[in-house]
Amino acid sequence: MVPGHIATEKTFSITHFFNTHAWFQQLRCAVPGGKLVQSWSLNPMPQHHRSDKLPHLYDRALMLHGSRRKEVLTLAEVKRYGLDSFADADYISIYGMPPEEWYRHGIRVLGRTAVECTRDALGDRVGFDVASVAKRMPANHFVVIDPFAGSCNTLFWILRHLPNSQGIAFESDQQVFALTHRNLAAIGQTIDLIHGEYVTLLEKLRVPRDLGIVAFVAPPWGTALDEVNGLDLCRTTPPITEVIDQIARQFSAHSILFATQVYERVSAPSLSDVQTRLDWSDLRIYDINEKGGNHGILLGTRGWAPMQ
Repeated sequence: MVPGHIATEKTFSITHFFNTHAWFQQLRCAVPGGKLVQSWSLNPMPQHHRSDKLPHLYDRALMLHGSRRKEVLTLAEVKRYGLDSFADADYISIYGMPPEEWYRHGIRVLGRTAVECTRDALGDRVGFDVASVAKRMPANHFVVIDPFAGSCNTLFWILRHLPNSQGIAFESDQQVFALTHRNLAAIGQTIDLIHGEYVTLLEKLRVPRDLGIVAFVAPPWGTALDEVNGLDLCRTTPPITEVIDQIARQFSAHSILFATQVYERVSAPSLSDVQTRLDWSDLRIYDINEKGGNHGILLGTRGWAPMQ
């Protein structure tokens, strides 16, 4: 998609990248018709309606389930969330920039996105590990699919580390879609971001058989994450098992690398349920937070396995 342009036609052709890369010219995706983005404000709450004292505790509950979920955050709120939750004002670093820098570039995020996004410290390591395995696939060029785009920051880092790849992302929430589309245009990132439900869009996506597929699977965790019992991969929205099955069916003729975002504490039965769907898997946890609160990635394949 050309930065700054929002598709509204019944059929959307992914052409900006593909027109200059012959091996991607066959790849096309159709999306439902109708206007994708309604009119709404990208600006934070007006100054006279907010207090510089920020009286709330800016934690996961407030940002994900409370009053800030659907609100565009001010820079002060972004930094306050980092301080209150992680003792780090620059915790929400995205697109290779700390908050003050990305905010200065016009990047804006909702409260929910600040919680759900993959920050740079994690995204960089995930991108490196995904690329290190993808490069062992029986393919030289890749399509990287993110069915639950959010900020697209993980996809941003995967594409940075994986040459000859193009990113395609789906986002069902119209407000998140509009902000992320605007953010990607601001940094000149050519990711084809499409508004709609992932199942419908996957069914209409056609990928040439000689291209390898990398699927980043990270649906919203919501109440699937319990601080005591950990993350239940079968209770995300939608369940991770369902997403893997859908992608595996749609691209059964392809070599697929799944990269599923997980938590340090994960429900063992749900992890086993995911692993049984894969030909090969490798769980990696990144020690960048305090012990017990780290994130990780479950790498897994369908239709091939890395050479030992």
